[in-house]
Amino acid sequence: MELNNLKPAKGSTHHDKRIGRGAGSGHGGYATRGNKGAQSRSGYSRKLGFEGGQMPLQRRLPKFGFTNLKRVEFKPINLSTLEELASKNALTEINIDTLIGAGFVSDGDRVKILGNGSLSKALTVTANAFSKSAEAAITAAGGSVVKL
Repeated sequence: MELNNLKPAKGSTHHDKRIGRGAGSGHGGYATRGNKGAQSRSGYSRKLGFEGGQMPLQRRLPKFGFTNLKRVEFKPINLSTLEELASKNALTEINIDTLIGAGFVSDGDRVKILGNGSLSKALTVTANAFSKSAEAAITAAGGSVVKL
């Protein structure tokens, strides 16, 4: 097989339908648009969500719930994760940059330390927020808590 004898597969190519090119073409007259209505007009573009005048789905469904615009989203990190990270890298201080470097959080995330798990050594932990149980566990292990 050479580049000069490559051909498309049989039946894979065809000519486009040439619309509005006179009566003899079979697609003259109304040019496959039907005879009235918005879709037959030039310049028509279907609006997103338009259902032909029927009440659109997004207007038929009820609205419910409430979105709090002042909600603060935190990335949760458990004590077990901190313990694992500290023992693997021999750390005594864990802050947000450490967690970003380890791939647990992204830059710009707010971090909340949760009390799932336990600590075996004293750590200085810096984060945006702490649960009461996490704060108690860190101080009980001889470490300290720094809130940003």
